[in-house]
Amino acid sequence: MSALARLRGLFESTPKVKVRVILRGRIGDGWYDEDRVFSMPVGATLGDLIETAEKAGIRLREAIAKSPHLAHTLMVDGERCPVEENLGMVLGDGAQVYLLAPLSGG
Repeated sequence: MSALARLRGLFESTPKVKVRVILRGRIGDGWYDEDRVFSMPVGATLGDLIETAEKAGIRLREAIAKSPHLAHTLMVDGERCPVEENLGMVLGDGAQVYLLAPLSGG
């Protein structure tokens, strides 16, 4: 979490933004099915969200690591958002973050 977000988190009256995380599909050996909304301090980044999701038991970091192509196809508000290049991106109120594993079959 950025230093500014941590500082803001010390005060109860700190403005918050709601960020929705959707993680679905078969990734590595596991099946992921998460749809959760997080209340984050204003100024929170994508990196902060990944850390917060991990603390809440959502294995977002693991999913990205087990399926590296997903790190390049993560979507934020409907736009492709490669993780490494956007860890510092500030998330706005109502932001939606999607990590959807591709389906295959016959």
